[in-house]
Amino acid sequence: MGAAAEGPGQGPIARAPETWLTPGVTGIGGASLLADAGHEIPTALLPSLLTSTLGAPASVLGLIEGVSDGLAGLARLGGGALADDPQRRRAIAVGGYTTTAVLSAATAGATAAWQVAILRAGAWTARGLRVPARNALLADIAPPSTYGRAYGLERAMDNLGAVIGPLLAIVLVGAVGVRWAIGLSIIPGLLAALSIVYAIRHTVQPRVRVREPIRVRIRPVLRGRLGGVMAGISIFELGNCAATLLILRATDLLGAGRDAETAAQLAIGLYVAYNIAATLASIPAGRHGDRRGATRTLAMGVAFFAVAYALFAVGASTVLGLAPAFVAAGVAIGMVETAEHAAVATLAPETLRGSSFGLLSAVQSGGNLAASAITGILYGLVSPAWAFGALAATMVVSFAVLVATGRPD
Repeated sequence: MGAAAEGPGQGPIARAPETWLTPGVTGIGGASLLADAGHEIPTALLPSLLTSTLGAPASVLGLIEGVSDGLAGLARLGGGALADDPQRRRAIAVGGYTTTAVLSAATAGATAAWQVAILRAGAWTARGLRVPARNALLADIAPPSTYGRAYGLERAMDNLGAVIGPLLAIVLVGAVGVRWAIGLSIIPGLLAALSIVYAIRHTVQPRVRVREPIRVRIRPVLRGRLGGVMAGISIFELGNCAATLLILRATDLLGAGRDAETAAQLAIGLYVAYNIAATLASIPAGRHGDRRGATRTLAMGVAFFAVAYALFAVGASTVLGLAPAFVAAGVAIGMVETAEHAAVATLAPETLRGSSFGLLSAVQSGGNLAASAITGILYGLVSPAWAFGALAATMVVSFAVLVATGRPD
């Protein structure tokens, strides 16, 4: 069967089948797997390093993570402007992966909390800069009719890395201790940079063109159908809270009749199921997007989130009762992240791909921060049921906007 792609201002367009699992696409997928596994090791061990080893209070951990996430969000927007140039985006991708690996691993040698703060902030800034460059590079590599599957593979590998990284952290801590475990995270991080180099070597060289001044361009990105899709994405991200709130909800619900440690372990097990579901859903979601259009796939993912949040609002108190909510949320994030990237790659002007992915990343970061903050406030001041009910309602609004946007003109 012929694949289909979604063209600007029109519905799915029938096209001949094209090979999508190329060395370049595989290289970027490998980079996402290795990089995520690499930086998840220091992320998982950062609380122990700060509080147990360096004696810092928990508030310092929160401050470091908050500042680092904020810098990463700003870097994604700026990185998008830098990545508009095809030649520059290659250098930024390689440099971003390398710098993230080196600075993250360097926290192993920190002797004070302020040193951890500087290294973490630098690593997350480099990580933010590389994201639009990597996404734009993948659009350069993959045929347009296979964007869904290409971005689906990248998302699947990223989610798989999020499963492997913490498991590696557990093994390494038992074998060599916290500091050495963090230091050894440089190995998968640098392998990720090499994987990006491998992808670039299997990509057609970009046409040489006169470089324009570097500037953040938002208004040109929002013209046409991409503006409507971005509106639906923005509403979705305002309801896309951190997965830690899902774990908190499960821990509270499972705490009845169980000790706190057992409830926490069961909740983490459900979170692993969430990540596995996200990994397994990504490539099928991309294949559906290639055939039916990325915007439609995005709307389906948002609908899955509405169902998941409704289940969290109702609040079952057993593992089997909560499992459908976590699996639905995992399938949803696998579909949505894949479709978001494929939609932007399809609808963005080629000369503004970097800015388009930079804006997407900024919307994701800002929306996640707002969603998590608002949900946390409602969770504590009103009730968990109201908090997740509000998230489900936000998903319904986003779904309506995306369905309207996804209709052929």
